[in-house]
Amino acid sequence: MQKVAFITGVNGQDGSYLAELLLEKDYEVYGLLRRSSSPLHSNWRLDQIKTGRERLHLRYGDVTDGVSLRQQIEEIQPDEVYNLAAQSDVGISFGVAEQTAEVTGLGALRVLEAIRAAAPQAKFYQASSSEMFGLSAPPQNEDTRFHPRSPYGCAKTYAHHVTVNYREAYGIFAASGILFNHESPRRGENFVTRKITKAVAAIAAGWQDELRLGNLEAKRDWGFAGDYAEAMWLMLQQSEPADYVIGTGEAHSVRDFCELAFAEVGLDWQNYVRHDPKLKRPADVDCLVADASKAYQILGWKPQLSFEQLVAEMVRSDQQLLRDYQLNSLDG
Repeated sequence: MQKVAFITGVNGQDGSYLAELLLEKDYEVYGLLRRSSSPLHSNWRLDQIKTGRERLHLRYGDVTDGVSLRQQIEEIQPDEVYNLAAQSDVGISFGVAEQTAEVTGLGALRVLEAIRAAAPQAKFYQASSSEMFGLSAPPQNEDTRFHPRSPYGCAKTYAHHVTVNYREAYGIFAASGILFNHESPRRGENFVTRKITKAVAAIAAGWQDELRLGNLEAKRDWGFAGDYAEAMWLMLQQSEPADYVIGTGEAHSVRDFCELAFAEVGLDWQNYVRHDPKLKRPADVDCLVADASKAYQILGWKPQLSFEQLVAEMVRSDQQLLRDYQLNSLDG
């Protein structure tokens, strides 16, 4: 029997990869979109999905509106619900702390309430974050203490705990994926990895002279978003709900990312990258590294794309986007 999935934040990086995966598995997929006039919230990521597009149904709604969420879930009666909607930029969360709490934190509660009221049989996935660990010493696993260092991390921590609460209080199949940093060519341009690869493409083409960054020493566990979408799906295929850390187990600094990205186009990053203290966050996280042993053992999941391959793929993608832009400009 064909399964039905409901994805909030379907047009984000993770939502697009997850929708693509589920469509390949012959799911009927319903995706929730927030109405916005901003080009940052367009559907360009979904346009890259080629398989099963006729089974992808886009619905307008918002995780800040509990009534509409309940109506959507009551009508769709999904087998699986993936809550990926969030204000997901850590740096931006300091400037929009209340909105981040409303969307990223309380949004998860509203989705859970809608499931409890309208489709209690549905399995629920919550997109938790390594930012919840914050100052806790690496490597971090499912038992590591949370110490978030941003409004985003705090909101994700609330969403994580309320997911556990609904699992224990109401018996909902509610699982959380504590995902460490995951990137791709579909990453938003406001994130540091995409900011770097886009700048590398522009500098190599002579369109840009330098790249300004904040903390070059921050270390993260970077993986490929497409690999992590598979981990989300695997969590909801288990017989019992649980929480899983998802990551590669490798730490790389922003400096490392810059070095590899510029090397991909034959340039020395030190000639172009400038440290800008104005980009420093009020509070930052020094090092996040996953201990994903539980996911490896129980889910049978492991990352497929290496850090080096990921950086190279992102640079090449941004170079191609720049070439396409140049051609379109000439045609116009």
